Amino acid sequence: MTVLPSALDPAAPDHRANREAMLAKLADLDAEHAKALAGGGEKYVARHRKRGKLLARERIELLLDPDTPFLELSPLAAWGSEYTVGASLVTGIGVVEGVECLITANDPTVRGGASNPWSLKKALRADDIALANRLPCVSLVESGGADLPSQKEIFIPGGAIFRDLTRLSAAGIPTIAVVFGNSTAGGAYIPGMSDHVIMVKERAKVFLGGPPLVRMATGEESDDESLGGAEMHARTSGLADHFAVDEPDAIRQARRVVARLNHRKAYPDPPLAEQPKYDPEDLLGIVPGDLKAPFDPREVIARIVDASDFDEFKPLYGTSLTTGWASLHGYPVGILANARGVLFSEESQKAAQFIQLANQRDIPLLFLHNTTGYMVGREYEQGGIIKHGAMMINAVSNSRVPHLSVLLGASYGAGHYGMCGRAYDPRFLFAWPSAKSAVMGPQQLAGVLSIVARQSAAAKGQPYDDEGDAALRAMVEQQIESESLPMFLSGRLHDDGVIDPRDTRTVLGLCLSAVHTAPYEGARGGFGVFRM
Repeated sequence: MTVLPSALDPAAPDHRANREAMLAKLADLDAEHAKALAGGGEKYVARHRKRGKLLARERIELLLDPDTPFLELSPLAAWGSEYTVGASLVTGIGVVEGVECLITANDPTVRGGASNPWSLKKALRADDIALANRLPCVSLVESGGADLPSQKEIFIPGGAIFRDLTRLSAAGIPTIAVVFGNSTAGGAYIPGMSDHVIMVKERAKVFLGGPPLVRMATGEESDDESLGGAEMHARTSGLADHFAVDEPDAIRQARRVVARLNHRKAYPDPPLAEQPKYDPEDLLGIVPGDLKAPFDPREVIARIVDASDFDEFKPLYGTSLTTGWASLHGYPVGILANARGVLFSEESQKAAQFIQLANQRDIPLLFLHNTTGYMVGREYEQGGIIKHGAMMINAVSNSRVPHLSVLLGASYGAGHYGMCGRAYDPRFLFAWPSAKSAVMGPQQLAGVLSIVARQSAAAKGQPYDDEGDAALRAMVEQQIESESLPMFLSGRLHDDGVIDPRDTRTVLGLCLSAVHTAPYEGARGGFGVFRM
């Protein structure tokens, strides 16, 4: 084996300082995650429990196989907005009767589980993951439908939820709806368009229009049970395939439905893999607090790949980008990891070749981000940095093997694109609390605006306000800094979650397992024109 050596000294002052800074960021992250766990707050949680109902995450826990993990996705959705952190919806991947499933659960303690614009984005992201990875979908439903005050942002794009359910079914990916409470108006189409439907006695209410709306529209007097109760749908309309006497019974029946799906992974699970040679605790102290300071990504790779075994590709060429082959939880991966931040022409060409090789061999790619972008300057422009950067982006765009991305440090400019940022459809993308992403660094962006403003004033023959310029630069730097932080980006679903560095290997292993549910084949050509 080619075991990576490590020069890391956990007792060194720099490492201890980096570790303390990371732990502080993790404490802040835990506080924000706690807001999602709290749902609508003590009052509404108590009211929900008084009705004899389980919370969203309790339902998920009962659904999952005992002692199996749940990879929650987008837990910080809606962070920094007017809506509750988590966006009244829980989504994630878990194992049910030995089958990896994409699970969604409305949180009825938050405005009755009503969907807001961020709930919609979160649900659509979950659908994308299910479709790309062929994961059966289990929807734990209790929602009053759209949050009416924000209907203008929900109604038009919201139809994609129902579109996705039908496309999943058409692709042979099972969809299961378990209805615990209200599923009204547009929400009625969740069970209406699912392959399998389970409803809870005297709790499930599924109708296009409730009694007040029916009375207003037709003058007809009706009650919840006769209009949309579980027993009516089980005996009369036929919408319910299974009638559950209570919530645990509904979850038991959902597990039995999954057990009978005959849904198989495209690839067998690999044998048990050897753990890395180095302590994952060390990951807390690798990334400097100042992202301008470089760090060796091999120290990260050595702590996440099997047996710390890594075969590096072109180690002496394009050294600002580390590339090579490894396995992670038994799954083969090709890794691209930024070393010193800047991508030059050599790194871009090296990446393009490496991506082509991975596609030839049907090997998934893992991108570990720490880049300030592609190099600028006269020498580099004349040397072809645009066409070489475009070559790397072309390769990433047209690669057909699954991509996973983790933002460790900086991820700025077109470097974010070349390293498979969100716009390039990685199967999964996560960030460390140390990560930052924007069009460029705050100081650089503020400086560019200052230079442009100064040149504009000179062209008009006007004096330049240096005091005002300093204030403007400070304001812009503060704005860009706040908008490049991982919680801000995660709140807008630009990643699938901000994770503890120590969990990186586990999270990637769960993702790789999900990826191997669906068949894939690398591109054998079709990369378009590479400008030479």
